[in-house]
Amino acid sequence: MKKQRIRILMVRLGMDAHWRGSIVVARALRDAGMEVIYGGNQMPANIVKMALQEDVDIIGLSSLSGNHLMLAPEVVKLLKKEKAQDIKVIFGGTVPPDDVPILKKAGIAAVFGPGSSLQKIIASVEALKRNY
Repeated sequence: MKKQRIRILMVRLGMDAHWRGSIVVARALRDAGMEVIYGGNQMPANIVKMALQEDVDIIGLSSLSGNHLMLAPEVVKLLKKEKAQDIKVIFGGTVPPDDVPILKKAGIAAVFGPGSSLQKIIASVEALKRNY
């Protein structure tokens, strides 16, 4: 039986112009054997629509523009509305430490700040897939 590859949608949340981190993470996930769909800049409704169309396991959100407390939880809410809460959402970007518990309470499975190791991100994605 062939092991199913993890499918992950990587997007920049909202109109964030900071692309480098999301590309580095997307390439690392791809090099780790995952199937990465890169969606560029998207708003929550489009992110959920793309995730459903692409039948992904995980959505990776990236933002450095400070919109994370408003837009990231909206992705989780829309997934629940679509009865697709089995799709896990992770977030990477500049997040004040006080915002991490808020994001996790809102349903974000993992939060990665600046300097997070690529190995930690890969391991976390693999663990999320194993656990559902």
